Amino acid sequence: MHMYVFLCAQGGPADCYRGVVTTPSAPELTLRPEAAGDIGAIRALTTAAFDQPAEAEIVDALRESGNGIEGLSIVGIRDGEIIAHAMLSRCFVGDAPGVCLAPCSVSPDRQRGGTGSLVIEALLAEAARRGEDFAVVLGHPEYYPRFGFTPASGYGVTLHVDVPDEALMAMPLAGDVPDGSLAFAPEFGV
Repeated sequence: MHMYVFLCAQGGPADCYRGVVTTPSAPELTLRPEAAGDIGAIRALTTAAFDQPAEAEIVDALRESGNGIEGLSIVGIRDGEIIAHAMLSRCFVGDAPGVCLAPCSVSPDRQRGGTGSLVIEALLAEAARRGEDFAVVLGHPEYYPRFGFTPASGYGVTLHVDVPDEALMAMPLAGDVPDGSLAFAPEFGV
């Protein structure tokens, strides 16, 4: 069972998911927005979490290009160390703006314990709170349905390249998922 303790500060919307999350497998995970001083630690984390450096390069490129969304990149910290990171970037279905989940990273020694799920759930909740209508992800069909993602084709969303139907997923947040052609940020290379 996940327990969120939100500490909505007066500093702005990005502070509304700042807080502590606890589960039996991820005790006292502190969530907060990414800060400029976190970039090196996030890159090291993403590089360690994935076999290929491409995921870290995507995250770096999204941040540098401005396609990342301020306040929708969060870190999970335990014992003073960044052990998880999740980020949303802008995407479009037709002309309708939505958000796309970038590669999410969890320290290799913390994987499969719920830490990544906690960070992703908090990030999606913040996107919905901000009024983002929908989210998409191109990822593992065994993992992302737990958050509410379903095949994007069910909403009439298409992609200009062939990908397995079950790997391209979408979900409504604060609005509806429109039908049409999906355009990711160029940094995704899709």
